[in-house]
Amino acid sequence: MPLPEPYDDHLPQEDLVAATPGTGGDAAEGLDPADHPGVGVDGDPTDASDEPVEVAPEPEPVLPEPVRQRIVALTAAVLPGLPADEVPVPLRRVAKFAPNRRARLGAPAIAAQLTGDPLFRQRITARVLADAGDLGAAVMDGTAPAAADPVEVAALAYLARPRGWRELIEASGAAVRAEADSAVVAELVREAEQRATRAEHDRAVARVEAEKLRDEVARVREELGQLREENRQLGRTLREIQARERKATELLATERGRATRAAADADAELRRARARLAEAEAAAGVARASAKEARSVDDARLWLLLETIGQAAVGLRRELALEPVERMPADFVADAFADQSTATAAGTAARARDTDDPARLDQLLALPRAHLVVDGYNVTKRGFGEMSLEQQRKRLITGLGGIAAQTGDEVTVVFDGAERMHGLPPAPRGVRVLFSRKGETADELIRRLVRAEPSGRPVVVVSSDREVADGVRRHGAYPLGADSLLRRLSRS
Repeated sequence: MPLPEPYDDHLPQEDLVAATPGTGGDAAEGLDPADHPGVGVDGDPTDASDEPVEVAPEPEPVLPEPVRQRIVALTAAVLPGLPADEVPVPLRRVAKFAPNRRARLGAPAIAAQLTGDPLFRQRITARVLADAGDLGAAVMDGTAPAAADPVEVAALAYLARPRGWRELIEASGAAVRAEADSAVVAELVREAEQRATRAEHDRAVARVEAEKLRDEVARVREELGQLREENRQLGRTLREIQARERKATELLATERGRATRAAADADAELRRARARLAEAEAAAGVARASAKEARSVDDARLWLLLETIGQAAVGLRRELALEPVERMPADFVADAFADQSTATAAGTAARARDTDDPARLDQLLALPRAHLVVDGYNVTKRGFGEMSLEQQRKRLITGLGGIAAQTGDEVTVVFDGAERMHGLPPAPRGVRVLFSRKGETADELIRRLVRAEPSGRPVVVVSSDREVADGVRRHGAYPLGADSLLRRLSRS
C-alpha cells in the first residue's frame, strides 16, 4: 500500500515541497493547508492573518542509546541504495564500506548527517518505511502497535517524524528504560537469591560447627570430670605418702642408732681389711711379674710369626724376580706409540655413564689410583676455541696440572698431531702430554691408552665425541663430557 510522505518539522518549506513526490514544485498541489496549519499555499509560514511568521525549530530530542544505534543501523542498511548524487559527500566513502563496518565505523558521520540534513533524512526515511511495511505505515499514522519493538518504533518515528513523533520517542525511551530497570531489578533479585542461598549455606555450616562445638564441650566436660577424679585420687595418695614419711622419719632415727654401732664395727673391719690388702698387694706383685714374663713369651712368638711372613714375602718376590715399579701402563703405551708399535689388551665390560656433571668427575677422581685421560682439542675448542692452538694447549695443560696436584692422580692429555710440537712449556708434575702420530688420530691413541690399563683400575676419559665415549666404555673406562672438565677447571 502507498505510504504517506514523512513529515519533518525542521525541513524548510521550499525543500519540503521539492522533496514531495508528484508535486513538481507546485505548493497548491504538494501541501494541504488543512494538513499543515501555519503553512500557506505558497509554502511560506503564516499566522491567522495570512502574514508570514518565523517558526523556530525545536531542539533534537535526547535518544536512548539502543534507539540511536538502531537509527544508524537502518540508515547504514539503505545508504548504498541511494543514487550517488543523493548521498552526501561525507557519507560517500562510508557507503562503500562492508555492511558490518558501515554502521560501526560510520556511526558518527551518519548521525551528524541525519541531524543536520533533513532532506537526506527524508530520502533515507522513504526507503526505510518501504522496508518496514505495516509497521512503517502505523508509525506514519502516529500510532505504535502494542506488540512492536519500542526501539524499532522510536527509530522509525525519529526518521519519519510524523505528528507526535517526539511522544513516540519518549514512550519508546520510557519502555527501554523500563526494560533496563526490569533487568536491573532481575539482577538485584538474582543477587538477593544468591545472597539468600549463601546465607542458608552459612547457616547450615554454622549449625554443623555448633554441633561440633557442642560435642567438643561435652568431651571437655568429660575430661574435666576425669581430671577431678584423678585430682581426688592424687590427694588421697599424697596423704598416704605423708603418713609413710612420718613413719620413715621415726624409722630413720632408729636406724641412725644402729648405723653408729655399725660404724664402730666397720672401723674394726677396715683395719682387718687393710691387713688383708697388704697381703693382696704382695701377691699382686708376684702375679704382675708372672704376667710380664708370659707377655714377653707372647711377643717373642708374634715377632717370630711376622718375621717368618716377611721372609716368605721376600722369598716370593725374589722367586718371581719382581722389581719396584717406576713406570705406569700409560708410559708403555706412550713408548710404543713413539716406536710406532701397537699394543692391545683384553677389554672389560662397560661400567660408566656419559655425563657433564663436574660432581661426577670429582667422584671418579676420588677413586684410588685413578687415571684421567683428556681428549685435548675436543675440550679446548669447546671451552676456549677463540684462542690460538698454542694458547689452548697451554691453558689446558696448566689446568690439568692443578687437578693432578690436588688429587694426586695420573693425568694424560692427548692432542692430534703428525709430530710432536716443539717449543711446548714443560708439562706440570703428574701430567703426561701425548701427540698422535701420522696416520693415527687422538681418538685411536686414547682407546689404546684405555686398553693398556689393567682391569679394575678406574680410568676416566673426558671427550664430547660420542664415538670416543662409546669406544672407551666398551673397554671399561668412565666417559665424561668436555663440559664436566671445563666446569671443574673454572672452579680451580
